[in-house]
Amino acid sequence: MQKGKIRNMFPGGNTFKGFYNRFDQIICQDDARRIFILKGGPGTGKSTFMKNISEVMTGQGYDVEHMHCSSDSRSLDGLVIPKLKVALLDGTAPHVTDPETPGAVDEIINLGEYWNEEALTGKKKQIIETRSAMSVFFQRAYRYLKAASYIYDDSASLYEHAMDRAGLSSIARGCIGTLFDGLPPADKPGKLRCLFASAITPDGVVSYVDDLMTLDSIYVFKGFPGSGTDVVLEKIKTVAVETGFDVEAFYCGFDPDKLEHLIIPGLNTAFSTAVKHHSTDACAVKKVDFRQLLDDRRISKLSTELDYNEHEFDKLLGKAVEMISEARQLHDELEAFYIPHMDYDGIKNKQDEIIRKILSYA
Repeated sequence: MQKGKIRNMFPGGNTFKGFYNRFDQIICQDDARRIFILKGGPGTGKSTFMKNISEVMTGQGYDVEHMHCSSDSRSLDGLVIPKLKVALLDGTAPHVTDPETPGAVDEIINLGEYWNEEALTGKKKQIIETRSAMSVFFQRAYRYLKAASYIYDDSASLYEHAMDRAGLSSIARGCIGTLFDGLPPADKPGKLRCLFASAITPDGVVSYVDDLMTLDSIYVFKGFPGSGTDVVLEKIKTVAVETGFDVEAFYCGFDPDKLEHLIIPGLNTAFSTAVKHHSTDACAVKKVDFRQLLDDRRISKLSTELDYNEHEFDKLLGKAVEMISEARQLHDELEAFYIPHMDYDGIKNKQDEIIRKILSYA
């Protein structure tokens, strides 16, 4: 039996707007057969629980989706088995998830049942202090990212003065015409799913763009601050959904409102934005460099300011990563309080029970 494939992405991110999550986009309630919501503290084994189930499911030939944690990309915040319409989610802070359709769709798995409450009560003061210190580092990270957003906006403004904005419409019309001209009207709009392909993590910017760009027709947009790649992608996304195609939209890990990548499986087509901090090595059927819309004479006069902004942005991003890294170290300390006091044999038995239940849906 051929082993199933793994798709990697992020359901949330450390953005300049703070922690931003799209956990409601991991799987649609209307489509889901079962959603298991894992509850429990750090170190209780939620990520390992999902990884072990993923290994079993891929071994059975099922493709899966790994929803990585932006605060530690080695950990999972979610697991989806699309063919079985099953998902497992980490339902704890900062992405608290509660059942929307209890019993009929959602099922809570409480790993808190497997800890030694008496032992953890004795660690109360240390746990509270560590959680508080961790929160401080995250708040500092978000302030650095907010400061970086002002630098980014300034660069976007400078570029905008040298941009041919009408050219954006021309690019959008060309892509839309190529993809959708001559197609019949849709009986109903397609479904839209919004997540993240990259995130700002303790290890810097981690991107799974290459992992997602597996379709035959891939368009790569080369962008920069204010280039308008997101404007073009939003237009393509809107037409695709209105024409009846399901669309996966992946937003920026720094600015969660900025669209960066589109996947339209029904057309076997994807669009990816290539910027300094993430790009794709996938073979593109077409590459569009948005610098062609710049007035070279105007932009050359702004080069010193733009170089300065880029340098300052990178410094602030680096400080934010440093703060998130400090927070991860404290999270590791929190886990150390719990790990010695968990009944992992009991958790393993629960895991095996859930695996049997998931396989019963086949």
